[in-house]
Amino acid sequence: MAATLALGATAAPGWAQNAPRVKLATSAGDIVIELAPDKAPKTVDNFLQYVKDKQYDGTVFHRVIDGFMIQGGGFTSDLKQKPTRAPIPLEAKNGLKNDKYTIAMARTSDPNSATAQFFINVKDNAMLDAPNPDGHGYTVFGKVVSGTEVVDKIRAARTGNKGGMQDVPLETITIQSATLAK
Repeated sequence: MAATLALGATAAPGWAQNAPRVKLATSAGDIVIELAPDKAPKTVDNFLQYVKDKQYDGTVFHRVIDGFMIQGGGFTSDLKQKPTRAPIPLEAKNGLKNDKYTIAMARTSDPNSATAQFFINVKDNAMLDAPNPDGHGYTVFGKVVSGTEVVDKIRAARTGNKGGMQDVPLETITIQSATLAK
């Protein structure tokens, strides 16, 4: 664990030092995400506002695909979608890549449709980097600096169909709270 924290404390290319961090306390363990406001300012502001509003508290990881990503932030445990604020503009051409353990915004086919849902890449997903896959890409706005073992635990969850959705963990994995970590 100390090694993970030490790696997160060093400034990798493209990542600012002393960036804000958010702790996702989940039913599978804690995940700490360091945000990149210098690279994706609107996306980070949006995410932090949802954290402050407690939007993510009680939501679940509703889409888990091992070898791809884990997605959450939008649905309650009974798979009811939570209301959101207006969508934000895409910031995918910010130089950050959809690498393993980065966090990015989920969206529809409309590139400017991201609201609250996010995903954590569980492998390098270059096919999501702008301009792929649809000419626009997906906005990366942070990275996991602690709790990669929790991400790996979630990605390995058994999934199935539930509530009209696919790839839903058979045992609910809840985000109990999302709080500023520093």
